[in-house]
Amino acid sequence: MDYFINGMKLVIGLITFMVVIRLLGKKHLAEMTPYDIIYLIMFGGILEETLYDNKTSIWMFLFSMVVWALSIFAIEKLVSIFNPLRILLKGEPDQLISDGKINQKAFKKNQLEMEQVRTMLRQQGIFSLREVRDMYIEPGGQISINSFAKYKPVVADDLDIRKKEEEPSVLLIDEGEVKTEVLNAIGKSEQWLQTEIREKGYNQAKEILYCEWSKTDGFFIKGFADTIELNGHQPS
Repeated sequence: MDYFINGMKLVIGLITFMVVIRLLGKKHLAEMTPYDIIYLIMFGGILEETLYDNKTSIWMFLFSMVVWALSIFAIEKLVSIFNPLRILLKGEPDQLISDGKINQKAFKKNQLEMEQVRTMLRQQGIFSLREVRDMYIEPGGQISINSFAKYKPVVADDLDIRKKEEEPSVLLIDEGEVKTEVLNAIGKSEQWLQTEIREKGYNQAKEILYCEWSKTDGFFIKGFADTIELNGHQPS
């Protein structure tokens, strides 16, 4: 009987975990944030304690799994709505290097040593810090790099053309929501953004699914009308 109960607990735990991963989306399969690690540790703790505690019934374990899953789902929904909460729980990227200059404060904040950074660079195929123009550390611990133009691979369009330096782009509108904190960081106003998107043919930010901007390349915008259905046709 104990074998049957433990087997049922394992099956319930597995199904609950698969449902949560499915509901949260595929992004969790590609990256892990500190918050994701916490709820995985909680899952392991609940499962382990339940398996070796005969006093915990299947129904009590099922209740624990449902509360665990609903809590994660609710928090994920809240962080998608409230940006300050997202930053608090998920974190945000830190710029370690800007225009070739090292941000010592960001290095200390993330407890990074130069040899660690060199290892991460080599994993990206970069073997000298001199090649790095801009470098970010993402909330999950991965690094993103923008190399100096002269170190970037040459493509056909570059032949006989001198490449210009590229400023990193910033996300200004995400699913119809204006990122005011990003506008403040680059010294722009919402009025400036509204004027610019009107020139691009959009009346308001709610029409825009994705909008990025950089000093060198300007705007790149995709409206909700630019999306496609699963069958590959434009939505009506």
